[in-house]
Amino acid sequence: MAVQQNKKSPSKRGMHRAHDFLTSPATAIEPSTGETHLRHHISPTGFYRGKKVVKTKGD
Repeated sequence: MAVQQNKKSPSKRGMHRAHDFLTSPATAIEPSTGETHLRHHISPTGFYRGKKVVKTKGD
């Protein structure tokens, strides 16, 4: 069994646990289609801020 050689300081312990308290990513609702997507990203249907910016397979 592995045994640590040196005790981890409270500061380093806190750095190790830094990502434990992250919240869920912010999402936005596309005004034209009503879909949810990550903020500052296009929606799954290719819309960004109400405008079609990318052609999808259905187009």
